[in-house]
Amino acid sequence: MALEWSYKALQVLHAVACGSRYGFDIMDATGLQSGQVYRALSRLEDAGLVTSEWEDPDAAVQEKRPRRRYYDATTAGRATLHDVAELYSAFAAIPDGAENVETSA
Repeated sequence: MALEWSYKALQVLHAVACGSRYGFDIMDATGLQSGQVYRALSRLEDAGLVTSEWEDPDAAVQEKRPRRRYYDATTAGRATLHDVAELYSAFAAIPDGAENVETSA
């Protein structure tokens, strides 16, 4: 269910679904810090919303950098994003006068 996820985790899931595949790329896409991104990726992977695999070590050696772990959104991850979009699209049209509604503290 979409409501189980924090906004930051959903940002990370959205970035992965849109093609950001490794940590630094996801950080650039979301503006989140590394600890936030990797914590979210771990939770998302545990829940089956993303999968990951390590790149071939030779590619990293050839480019003289650490190996990258590449992430992909699963079908369940994409469905979660779809559910979130539907849920929050209901707020797109705010009725006239809604800004004057008092809320209890």
